[in-house]
Amino acid sequence: MATALRDDRGVMLVTGGTRGIGAATSRLAAARGWAVMMVYRDREADARSLVDAIRADGGRAEACAADIADEAAIVRAFEAADRLGPLTALVNNAGMSGGMSRVDSVTAEQLDRVFRINVRAPFLCAREAVRRMSTRHGGRGGAIVNVGSGASQLGSPGVWVHYAASKGALDTMTVGLAKEVAAEGIRVNCVRAGIVDTEIHAERPPGQLAQMVKMVPMGRIAQADEIARSIVWLADGRDSSYVAGALLDVRGAF
Repeated sequence: MATALRDDRGVMLVTGGTRGIGAATSRLAAARGWAVMMVYRDREADARSLVDAIRADGGRAEACAADIADEAAIVRAFEAADRLGPLTALVNNAGMSGGMSRVDSVTAEQLDRVFRINVRAPFLCAREAVRRMSTRHGGRGGAIVNVGSGASQLGSPGVWVHYAASKGALDTMTVGLAKEVAAEGIRVNCVRAGIVDTEIHAERPPGQLAQMVKMVPMGRIAQADEIARSIVWLADGRDSSYVAGALLDVRGAF
């Protein structure tokens, strides 16, 4: 990999950056030349292992433990990223299902937690990113990519309506923020992932995931790397320079 490519990318902060889609995005972004700050909540050994693997491949990476439910922790994570260089990309990837529940059984605690992680945290992360990247604030521009879900369109009845609603909010945030900062050098987009081979499906009842996969026209579950490639494409302004406010469905036509 050419040194100039690495030097030109700046810093990408990825929330939930050490597992699943986030880990795949971190690896690919580092290979494409970003210095990557991976934000994680727990499983420090996994985070350290990924940092070591990226560095072994010649990339630049750091990991920062931060619970994005906490505003102060978010601010500390961005301050840690500042030490790597100028921020040029944010990937709002961290999320949670909130647990399986019909609406007639959902609790206030579930709703508070899922919206705090899936909506409030991306807003606060976007705030910090805009303050650093916007030309209005003296930045050099950049990109924000939100990791959404096809659930925002499908609704996830009987399972995750609360999760689907939170991802619907993320769709709306994407469109509104994209228009707000487009003239300030920041492109904001969303990748709405389909059924992906990650740990989020571990809580499903036996056999349910297999039934869902049968509904996917492509006939298979996605791999995290396939979602990561779309995320990095949107973050990289060289090939997506006129893409802003897009809700990109990467879900096998599901």
